[in-house]
Order: sequence, then C-alpha cells, then structure tokens
Amino acid sequence: MTIREQELQVCKKLKTLREEKKLSQLELSMASDVSQNMIAYIENGKRTPTLATLLKLCSALNINPSVLFEDSDEQIGKIKKLLHEYIDRFVR
Repeated sequence: MTIREQELQVCKKLKTLREEKKLSQLELSMASDVSQNMIAYIENGKRTPTLATLLKLCSALNINPSVLFEDSDEQIGKIKKLLHEYIDRFVR
C-alpha cells in the first residue's frame, strides 16, 4: 500500500468514526477547534491532516489515534492469504 493510499485510509476512517458517533462536521469542528472546511477536505481526501490536527480530531472524537492506522478485516484477510500462498510455495 502506498503512502497516499494509507493517507486516504486514515481520512476515510476519520469520517467513519465521526459518523458512528453521530457527529456532524460542524459539531466536530466546534469540539476540535478544526474548521469545518478543513474537516470536509480531510474526509474527502483533498487535504492531508497534520499531526496536530489529527490529535485534535482524535481528542474530540475521544479515540486513540492508533485506531486510525489499524488494518481493516479485508486487508488482514488479503495479507493472510498472501502469507499462506508463500508458505505453500516454499513448503512444496
């Protein structure tokens, strides 16, 4: 996965977590002191948040920043499949 793909994954995860907490962009903006426009840009992948901005958003969402970087179940499944293929190839 490229750096840009990872950035987009983090941005998408931020949006998902905000929606799960039933917060609007405006509510998150007021709680985090990050402009609503910046939140929209981040969620749409048009801007990459700085570390300071990420920390503000995570604090307002009451989440540990590490959850933004966790692999999805789909990605874990792909990695497991790839590992099994490698193991099968070298065991034979």
